[in-house]
Formats: sequence, C-alpha cells, structure tokens
Amino acid sequence: MGYTLGEAAKACGMSKATLSKAVKSGKISVTKINARLFSIEAAELHRVFPKTVSTVSNEQISTQVNTEISNEILVLQVKLDAAQQRIADLETDKESWRLQATRLLSLGVGKAKAESRNPSITNS
Repeated sequence: MGYTLGEAAKACGMSKATLSKAVKSGKISVTKINARLFSIEAAELHRVFPKTVSTVSNEQISTQVNTEISNEILVLQVKLDAAQQRIADLETDKESWRLQATRLLSLGVGKAKAESRNPSITNS
C-alpha cells in the first residue's frame, strides 16, 4: 500500500507541490489508481526524499504509545477476567445460600406444623 500525495508530503517533510513536480519530472515513479489519483510507494518516496527526523521521531513516539496502550489493554483484560470470575463465584455462593435458606425454612415450617398437631413435641 502506498502513500497519497498528502501522506507522502507529511512522511518526507516536503510540500505537495514539490512532490507533484518530482512525479511529473519522473524523479519519483507512481502507481496510477485512476486518471486523478496515484499511489507512491514508501521505498520509492524515501529513495528520493529521505524521512525527516521529525517523521522518524513521530513513528517512535507512535510505537511507544501503541506499546503502552497494548500493555494497558492487557492489564485491563486481566482485571476483567478476574472480575468475571469473582461474579461467577459470588453467583455460585448465592445459589448455595439460597438452597440452604430454603431447606432451613422448610424444616422450620415442618416443625411448626408438627408442633401444632402434637403439642407434646414442644415440651421435649
């Protein structure tokens, strides 16, 4: 994939007019996309116009930022996975407690019914 004229100008620190003149004079070869558009390969552009220091610096900063973002994404993914596991554990605990409460309530209701039928149970 090549540069557009504007992208190429930014990449080498030249004006679009200068690059256009270089294309017209044959200094830089291009790939025509259609009658009005063309693409300039990076190797071809930098053969004639080397990358500027600011372009190289911007690429290094961009790479550093991308690395930092990737690291942050990994940290957040680990935190998300831990939170999802915690939610699953809590849901399991909740179900266990619900079942225990249901059993205890049913025992209490059964005992209360038995006591109402036979008052001697409460004295024992």
